[in-house]
Amino acid sequence: MISYIKGELAELSQEGIVVEAGGIGYAIRVPDSVLPQLPPLGNQVKIYTYLQVREDGVGLFGFLTRDDLEVFRLLLSVSGIGSKAALSLLSVLTPDELRFAVLSEDVKTLSRAPGLGKKTSQKLIFELKDKLSLEEAFEKQQAHAAEAAGAAAGDAAGEAVQALAALGYSQSEALRAVREIPNAGELTVEELLKQALRRMAML
Repeated sequence: MISYIKGELAELSQEGIVVEAGGIGYAIRVPDSVLPQLPPLGNQVKIYTYLQVREDGVGLFGFLTRDDLEVFRLLLSVSGIGSKAALSLLSVLTPDELRFAVLSEDVKTLSRAPGLGKKTSQKLIFELKDKLSLEEAFEKQQAHAAEAAGAAAGDAAGEAVQALAALGYSQSEALRAVREIPNAGELTVEELLKQALRRMAML
């Protein structure tokens, strides 16, 4: 089993990414939410991986955190949820948002994932609710918020995230909105706020 791959980010495409490590280029499928968080091509990345072996082929799936990987595995344990649906969910929801959606039986939020209808969302909730703990979900959310605040503190992106949180948005919503802005590192706090608010208004 491949636990993770650490190497040079060689390619980006709609199909995923290619990471070169030890002279080998690994084609890895990733959620759409991962792409805006990746460094420029040629830089080093560490991708936590899941190797799926099936009769119709082999697939390698990748995530930036172990928590994302764990949630992906959890989703695959639901009957009728394959790798495509699991990636779709993690493309529109963070692990924290997904856990809370399941625990609160929020079918509408889960149905935001392309290709995931109301019936499948209800099935997902039914099969996962007993596998999740509200206390653990809160602990993970607080830990992620602390990490995000620490990583972003002192720069324009960090200030924009804090400003959005002060406006009532959740830390994860604010962080995602800022991360998805192209060339965020070159913009001022005011410019980041304007673009982030525009994006959040469209959701």
